[in-house]
Amino acid sequence: MKNNIRVALVGNPNTGKSTLFNILTGLNQKIGNFPGVTVDKKTGFCTLPDGRTAEIIDLPGTYSIYPKSKDESIVFSVLADKSKGMVPDLVVVILDASNLKRNLLLYTQIADLKIPVVVALNMIDVSEKAGIKINIDLFAKKLGVPVVPISARKNTGIDKLKSAIAFANSVPLQQDTIDIESIAPGIIAQIKGEMQVENPYVALQLAHQHETLSYLSATESDRIEQLEQEHAFHSQKAQATETVARYNFINDLLYDTVTKPETAHDETVSNKIDKILTHKVFGFVIFFAILLFIFQAIFSWSAYPMSLIEDLFIWLQAGAAKVLPAGPLSSLIIDGVLAGLSGVLVFIPQIAILFALISILEDTGYMSRVTFMMDKVMRKVGLNGKSVVPLIGGFACAVPSIMSTRTIENWKDRMITIMVTPLVACSARLPVYTLLIALVVPNRNVWWIFNLQGLALTAMYVLSIFSAVIVAFVMKFILKARERGYFIMELPVYRMPRWKNVIFTMYDRSKTFVLQAGKVIIAVSVILWVLKSYGPGDRFAQIDKQYAQPQYTKTMTPDSLTKVIASEKLENSYAGVFGHVIEPVIKPLGFDWKIGIALISSFAAREVFVGTMATIYSVEGDADKLQSVQEKMHEAKNPETGEPVFTLAVAFSLMMFYAFAMQCASTVAVVYRETKDWRWPAAQFAYMTMLAYTASFIVYHWLK
Repeated sequence: MKNNIRVALVGNPNTGKSTLFNILTGLNQKIGNFPGVTVDKKTGFCTLPDGRTAEIIDLPGTYSIYPKSKDESIVFSVLADKSKGMVPDLVVVILDASNLKRNLLLYTQIADLKIPVVVALNMIDVSEKAGIKINIDLFAKKLGVPVVPISARKNTGIDKLKSAIAFANSVPLQQDTIDIESIAPGIIAQIKGEMQVENPYVALQLAHQHETLSYLSATESDRIEQLEQEHAFHSQKAQATETVARYNFINDLLYDTVTKPETAHDETVSNKIDKILTHKVFGFVIFFAILLFIFQAIFSWSAYPMSLIEDLFIWLQAGAAKVLPAGPLSSLIIDGVLAGLSGVLVFIPQIAILFALISILEDTGYMSRVTFMMDKVMRKVGLNGKSVVPLIGGFACAVPSIMSTRTIENWKDRMITIMVTPLVACSARLPVYTLLIALVVPNRNVWWIFNLQGLALTAMYVLSIFSAVIVAFVMKFILKARERGYFIMELPVYRMPRWKNVIFTMYDRSKTFVLQAGKVIIAVSVILWVLKSYGPGDRFAQIDKQYAQPQYTKTMTPDSLTKVIASEKLENSYAGVFGHVIEPVIKPLGFDWKIGIALISSFAAREVFVGTMATIYSVEGDADKLQSVQEKMHEAKNPETGEPVFTLAVAFSLMMFYAFAMQCASTVAVVYRETKDWRWPAAQFAYMTMLAYTASFIVYHWLK
């Protein structure tokens, strides 16, 4: 017996496959790429009852092994390509017990590949509630495979499934579902002979999919193309013949094993709810009301924990100042590392609330309805409903959202979606928006229930959606393609959210934000501290010499003198010199050289802006007066006018710049990775920077 086993999870979308994967593997997961392609490979490990370790591979959800997208093409490749060592020892096919007829099509295809199979009959509680009765023993006997009833959401039947995996046969025992060789006997026989393929269904799939299978050589693909011509093989007709035969098998199976009532309770309830939530008028009103609630919650619910985190870092900086001896090391830790770190951790409550609420919307099934509703709107700008999934996902992060465009079959729709997704306000912009809004927008209610700061944040998010739609509309006329897009989506029944999953999502996404953004921000903060603490030549020595003269020491208080010296040194540091170089370019936007430093440093990642502000004003501020970054920015004055630096015009000008500029190295990298052409990220960077400068210029002079 092998010491460990490789198990692939396969199923239709919305069958609970990912939930089952999370239960089996827990936190023992990792994300990588399938060999030779950019599609995500989600793997994890679990211990089986016999002591062996099972490597679990979560394959992309698909309705059929005939691919309609990049993600779906992976399923057959993994199950058939023996050259890369990815073929599983066992396939667990997850079936929705309340919708077996649709799910069984994929099962019959997987079964005919002749890999050992175990069926996980998921949502058995839902089917029982709907009055569906399944004779599981007879069902298993007719298929010839173990069938385990489970409820992944309620964590029932999982131990029995693990036992079925552990003690499954190492050879396939499933019954033949249809006569494969009768579909295209000539070409199947020749491919089996020439390509050394034993399984007739694999041979048939090579005839269908040889042009998209990366593991076939060009010579092999060309040879299969010749065989298609010789045998007059027509792929679509063969698929139709196969599908009809499969549904004949499925209908006979279900007739013998499943008793179904005339109506299904859950679907009826869902349909009633959908009449309201997907209404052509009220549906959009409800959606925008939900968005407004989310942004109100981000401000109101996070205020107290954010205040605690700010106080904690002020206390840590004060404690470090007392314990550490004065000098460069003390300044680096207090003004560089701690100041930068506080700029990251203070926004954890807001990030956690955002992801928790989005997770609830996804878990209940509402997010699928939003996608369905937006399809008509998307079509008017040259996209389809599937483009909404990446755009909504862009609220969290553009990187996975751009990767999710692989499910869009139409090339033009996919490229436009990739190009506009970074315009959607992601979680990295949230710290910038909340910091600037808190500076210039009063924290008071209007119309009794709406917080003014929450409304301002909502406006920034709504602006991002409209800007993405408008740019997509323009690109509709720039990009040319003959193929037409189409939209197919299943609407799952409404369910209560899984609170464990919501909490796990909050923890996982917050941890990812802290670790990924935190590393960048702290690194940039340390570099900025060095650039701000040292200057070219003997400038710092000259400043110390100048302010040591009696006309300064006798006429100024020690605190005032310290602040003036720090301000002079910052302006003459390497960072200050660089800021002054770019100041003429950004001055029309209302930005000074300090904001210029923050703009440049945050091109690595937008959230670096907060850490940069914290570092700049920590270096410039009084050593004995430790404050939060927001207070320091509020007190900052323009040396020429004596007015506050961060006025309403400057703050909203900055927000406009961050709303449109491509300030994320990871997004640039993933756009290249998805398009395999540097011209796409270069064009994206150029048009977004131009939009950012123009919008910022207009808003500044309008509000000035």
